[in-house]
Amino acid sequence: MLNATWNLFYQTGNIETYLLLKELEQQEELNPEQEQNNQASSDASKGIDLPSL
Repeated sequence: MLNATWNLFYQTGNIETYLLLKELEQQEELNPEQEQNNQASSDASKGIDLPSL
């Protein structure tokens, strides 16, 4: 999530995006295990093949 936010800020220079990035970084510092859980569930979902509609 942080990488996507940083890339968006890098491309647009939008100060609100930068502030969002800093807020997300602070939340990650407070709850580092939550970010690890989110990444683990994301990694698990990569192996699932979903039918296309």
